[in-house]
Amino acid sequence: MPDRPRESALPHGPLRPIELATGAVLGGATVGLVTVGSLVPFAAALQLVAAVPIGLLAHRYRLRAIFTATIAGTLVTFVAAGLVPATNLIGVAVVGGIIGIVKRRHGGLPAVLGLSSLAGLVFASFSVGMLLLFSRTRHLLFDSIRNTADGVENLAARQALLEPLGRHIAGYTESILHWWWAWIGGGIIAAMLVSGIVSWFVLGAVLDRLAWLPGRDDLFDAPADDRPVAPLPVTLRQVTFRYPDTHTDALQGIDLTVDIGEFVAVVGHNGSGKSTLTRILAGRPPTGGTVTRPGSAGLGVSGGTAMVLQRPESQTLGVLVADDVVWGLPTETAAAVDIDALLGEVGLAGMGRRETATLSGGQQQRLAVAAALARKPTLLLADEATSMIDPEGRRDLVALLSVLPRRHPMAVVLVTHHEADAAAADRVVHLQRGRAVQQLPAWPRPVRDQRRRPMGDTVLELKDVRHTYNRGTPWEAPALHGIDLAVRRGEALLVVGGNGSGKSTLAWIMAGLTIPSGGSCELREYTGAKPSHKRIGGVQLAFQHSRLQLQRQTVGAEIEDWGGRGTAAVARALDAVGLDRALASRSIESLSGGQAKRVVLAAIVASRPQVVVLDEPLAGLDPEGRAGVVELLARLRDSGLTLIIISHDVADTAAVCDRIVHLREGRLVENDSPPGYFAAQPAQDRIGGRR
Repeated sequence: MPDRPRESALPHGPLRPIELATGAVLGGATVGLVTVGSLVPFAAALQLVAAVPIGLLAHRYRLRAIFTATIAGTLVTFVAAGLVPATNLIGVAVVGGIIGIVKRRHGGLPAVLGLSSLAGLVFASFSVGMLLLFSRTRHLLFDSIRNTADGVENLAARQALLEPLGRHIAGYTESILHWWWAWIGGGIIAAMLVSGIVSWFVLGAVLDRLAWLPGRDDLFDAPADDRPVAPLPVTLRQVTFRYPDTHTDALQGIDLTVDIGEFVAVVGHNGSGKSTLTRILAGRPPTGGTVTRPGSAGLGVSGGTAMVLQRPESQTLGVLVADDVVWGLPTETAAAVDIDALLGEVGLAGMGRRETATLSGGQQQRLAVAAALARKPTLLLADEATSMIDPEGRRDLVALLSVLPRRHPMAVVLVTHHEADAAAADRVVHLQRGRAVQQLPAWPRPVRDQRRRPMGDTVLELKDVRHTYNRGTPWEAPALHGIDLAVRRGEALLVVGGNGSGKSTLAWIMAGLTIPSGGSCELREYTGAKPSHKRIGGVQLAFQHSRLQLQRQTVGAEIEDWGGRGTAAVARALDAVGLDRALASRSIESLSGGQAKRVVLAAIVASRPQVVVLDEPLAGLDPEGRAGVVELLARLRDSGLTLIIISHDVADTAAVCDRIVHLREGRLVENDSPPGYFAAQPAQDRIGGRR
């Protein structure tokens, strides 16, 4: 069953960061929809869906979150678009709030009618009261209406057939203006009732479809701790943790002590309990055992616990690097932070005025560390912070984390599935299936399969492809420079390069999702060549973060949505990627990282593309998961599918590719490999540059 938020489960007290962040995002979406719908001709229909974000906010969070988002959104809309759109936003927020609250409380249409009537009565009283208070404005408005009615009556009097109609219009107008308070009040109440009824069926259906999405992170749902902030030393004794509605422990019998001055690494496969252990260190109480520390964990509080997460872009909030370092800090505290010194310490010296969107993945992770250090944490938790960046960036980030406990009175805990990342740690904790072990079993390596189909003619060709973001503005950022590349039908091509080299931009252009600023990218079909952006679906793109592509509730529904119509087609797609057919009924939310990547590939296979582009297919996976995905790619390649793999994980992905090209600073370069870079690969692998 969907995890619907219960009224009793909602927190008390000031708004939490997650409520503020969600309110800002959903409130901003509402502002955009209302403003565009009010000001842009033929876009008024957008206001019909503007209640969805506020409805979703009301469905998941407290009334004060809705109230805060509505006030902020109204002020922004008033400044941007004026009084009428701001008034519309209030009405939209009220309707969305009513439906969301009723859905959260599991109410029905009678509750909607009651709340809509009450809201209509409030709006009607306010409107009538304002007209009574500003009598001169009311008289001017009414005189204007009378003059209009008289004009219509005079025009109608010129035609004998229309003269009675003109008299009726004038008479009705006078009657309405005489009983204006009843007409205006009753009209507003009726409008609110109609809006409530329509929204109950339309918006309510949308909220029902979104109810299965997780609305909160139970890992951070820790009770309030009123003790002074003092996270270290922390000692775990026989700690066990089991998630609600599960039958196995995520952690079991964990003994661990972390003190100031230590750099501790926690290593394990995906699903071994690493992230759960991190959250317990961050303040989440265990379901068994004891956690002892002198005070509270103080997550996010100055002097407490700070976290650096897996996806750096999810932690970046400021437009400029300097803004992001102090984002969320009180004004007095932010003013006291030496931003330049912090940026210099993490290797971002002189980048304070840079836009955060122009940073590479490794630079974004360094920025996240700087933002954490601005809080002067006693405990810094880096949860898979190295998994999404290239090998060079990973080594640099680990080196930075390792020296922090020697520079500051703090401890660092690095969670990773890369054994090499743990080499600099003072202690290493190995986790396997929720238990601490002496050593992890040997991790498998991908096995190369030599079954190949012959390659055909060129299927995708790029000629002098160039791309610049924000071209023609002061913020323009060149990403690609003169890319020439031809891909043959049935070929497996590997494009390698570091973070920020332009790999993802190239992937989006190949898939037709981005039109290059210059040059051409053409997909050659049997009927002739077409630009890839005019043949959407011919080239399919598998995102680096697979979860972003999975939009349906179940695996089967996701595959069907991509083109696998019927149970048999879904089963064939699952077979193609080595997944059990029984997985079709599983919730998307229950998938592991490796399973999510396979489901995306199954959906892509069901859509029958000519070319598949995979952007960092191994990112975030442990070695076992990586080996499984590489073997899957070999199977797809051997079936004759054209693959373009964009990755910095050369040692694994090169095993299934026919050719490797190198991307550096937006350019393809020849013979760019350092000595021994591909020494482990068979000699028949052709390492080339431009074609």
